[in-house]
Amino acid sequence: MVLWNPYRMMKYFYPGLVWDMATGDRMLYITFDDGPVNGITPKVLEILEEYKTPATFFCTGRNVERDPGIFNSIISSGHSVGNHTYSHIKGWYTRNSDYYADVEVASRFIPSALFRPPYGLIKPVQAGYLGQFYKICMWSLLSYDFRPDVTREKCLDRVLTKAKPGSIIVFHDSIKASANMLYALPRVLDYFLQKGFTFCKIPMNNQSIN
Repeated sequence: MVLWNPYRMMKYFYPGLVWDMATGDRMLYITFDDGPVNGITPKVLEILEEYKTPATFFCTGRNVERDPGIFNSIISSGHSVGNHTYSHIKGWYTRNSDYYADVEVASRFIPSALFRPPYGLIKPVQAGYLGQFYKICMWSLLSYDFRPDVTREKCLDRVLTKAKPGSIIVFHDSIKASANMLYALPRVLDYFLQKGFTFCKIPMNNQSIN
């Protein structure tokens, strides 16, 4: 069974993190984790360009180092980027000093004051420390596009039925998520644009955005 919102309790224990965007308007925030990935992220950029919608990409430093051209394309296309650590490590299972060092290495490749912990796993002390330098962005709706037991139709339906004004939605521009994500993304954009929603990117500076 898929738990669609496993971090609901974390929102209670981590009130200083960004879980959704405060807005009374019909605004949604599409985000992508784990890229950039050659052959996948460029397709995402094409879809976003087709629908004229901005998004926010939380990139791993290792992937940016591997494919700097794709990363530059994300920025030149007008999207926001955020730090997703260098090597996609889990904060809960990593020594604090090692975790901070990994984030610092990623920052050399990703010029942004946004940070999202991989898997959403971050210790309170880590959040407190990194919160001095970053706006830590979580999410309000996880598509589960990366799960092999989630069909592309279920992935799409989840986003269509659960997104609401201010939702931060997570997709992944990764190999294992690509089939579900590339199916759901254009349909999500088309559906909500027809409903009068606007898609926005998360500001990259460390201002108050929640």
